[in-house]
This record gives sequence, structure tokens and C-alpha cells, in this order.
Amino acid sequence: MRQDSPFAPSPLSKVFSYLALVAWGVVVLFPIYWLAVTSLKEPIDVFEGPKYLPYVDFTPSGHAWKYVFGTLGPSIANAYRNTVVVALASALLTLFLGTMAAYGLTRFVYRPRVGLILSFIGCILLAVFLAVVGVPWQLALVIALALFFLIAQTLGKRFRRALGNSDIAFWMISNRILPPVVVIIPLYVLYQQIGLLDKPIALIVTYTATNLPIAVWLMRDYFTGIPHELEECAQIDGASRFRIFGSIVLPLAMPGIIATFLLVLVFAWNEYLVALFLSKANAQTMPLMVSAMSGTRGTEWWYMSVVILIMILPVIFLAILLERYIQRGLLVGAVKG
Repeated sequence: MRQDSPFAPSPLSKVFSYLALVAWGVVVLFPIYWLAVTSLKEPIDVFEGPKYLPYVDFTPSGHAWKYVFGTLGPSIANAYRNTVVVALASALLTLFLGTMAAYGLTRFVYRPRVGLILSFIGCILLAVFLAVVGVPWQLALVIALALFFLIAQTLGKRFRRALGNSDIAFWMISNRILPPVVVIIPLYVLYQQIGLLDKPIALIVTYTATNLPIAVWLMRDYFTGIPHELEECAQIDGASRFRIFGSIVLPLAMPGIIATFLLVLVFAWNEYLVALFLSKANAQTMPLMVSAMSGTRGTEWWYMSVVILIMILPVIFLAILLERYIQRGLLVGAVKG
């Protein structure tokens, strides 16, 4: 903005803005500073606190770090490995499926018939009922699919009412309204029956299904902002739909893709409830490790501070590295015209 513009801020307003930003920065960064400081304190310094400044209020000590990386080293390593594998795998899988689904919802017209959808749900419920009464689940699934195929071929043409792309997108995002605690018991029983309980693959599948609606909803907005004319020009030149998607659409949507990836990664990285029910020792993640450190002896804040720092610092560094893309991705679709 030009300095002679009547809308240019005055020097006093600039000073006030900078002071407000500094104050807000202190509020945001203070919890991280407090974690770092607490991880360097002896237990007596924590209980006699608050003590803020190392070498002024207390003498720093590395005993908490030695204990975490020494005594708790194997448990921390296992939990950290599970967290990295589960979060990255589920985030990448969610981004892969969500990107293609969102692109399909913005470029193709879908008219699924309500009758066929209800028939499919009814056949799935029939398969579940047959499995409960003792029929092998493989046979029950085959019976349900065969019945649905017959219904689609015979009665499918009689169904008139259909849904649209907006209805599909709204249905997907509406799944996030459902509290996770409602489905956690059925998921526990399901994974127990198929032998996936306390395995990382169970968390990966669950996190992917949970975060997929968010990825589809966000990427749908990003793809909507990409002009169709670019793809039409490429089609005239003979490019296939996959070539257009990979060479034109994805590069233009990269800021939104990275912002969506970081969001679903954080959701999977910090998830606690699902991991609490579906994992024990083998698939334990870092949020469970932090919770487990609140034992019967009381909360040992000095140890917990070390574990929490180990847990959050990679995500913070990743956000700093991808800051340029995140800023662009968050602004996509903010201005339309």
C-alpha cells in the first residue's frame, strides 16, 4: 500500500499492531517453552514452582531425557515407530483416495439412484445377519452381492429418484458428525474377529476412513477453483484424462494437497480414542504413551514434557518447512469471481 494513501496505517497503529502480534506470539509459543523448561527441571523444581528461567530460577538437569531415552527407550521407540508409520500411511492413503474422489465429484456427473443405494445397504445388512447366525462371512458376502446384482438388473430401472454430486459430498462430510465413540465397539469386535486387533494396519484403515471425508471436502474446493478451460485445451491436444489429472490438475492443486496432507497427518498423529481401543502393546502410539505416564504415583511432568516434545516437534518442523504451500493452500477458494 502506498504511503500517501488515505488508507495507509498511521505510525501509532503500526506500533500497536506489532505489539499485539508480539503478545499473541508469546501466548502461542509459551506452552512449548514451558514444556522445554519443565523437561530440564528436577522434581523438586517442578513442585516448588513456578520457575521460568534456567540458571536463574533453577539449575537445568538432563535426568528426564536420560530416563526417557534410557529406561523407556525401547517403549518410546516402538510407540514412535508406530505413530510415524500409522500417521504417514493413513495420511498418504487418505490423500490419494480423497484427491481422486474430489476430482471426480468436480468433473463428472453422478446420478446414483436412491433405490439401488437402499438395496445395497439392505444386502449388506443381510450379509451381517447371515454371518451372525453362523454362515461363513465369505459365503454371506457372496450371497449378498448376488442378490444385489439381481435386484439391480430386474428392479433397478424402476427406481427414478436419484442423488447428485452435492448430495454425495454432503453425505461424506456428514459422516464426521458421528462421534467416534459410537463406532468404536463395532470396530473392536470386527478387528478382533478378523485378527487385526493390536496391529498398525487396523489403525491405518480406521484413520483413513475417518479422515477421508475431510480430504474430499477440502480438495473439492481446491479443484473447483481450477479453470475447466485448461483441461479442455489439453483434451483438444489429445491428452487423456489421467494425463490431464497428473500433469495439469495436480501441479496446480499442490498447495491445497500439501495443506490437506498436513491436516489429516495431524489428525492421525494426535488421535487417542481409536488407538486406545484398537491397540495394546504392539501397535501403541505416542498419545497412548503420554497417557500411560500418568500413573498411580502421580503425574511426572518432567518425563511427560520430554515425551510430548518428542511427539510434537516433527510436526512443527514439517509445518515450518511447508509453510509456503500451506499459506497458498489455505487461501485457495477464499476469493472467487
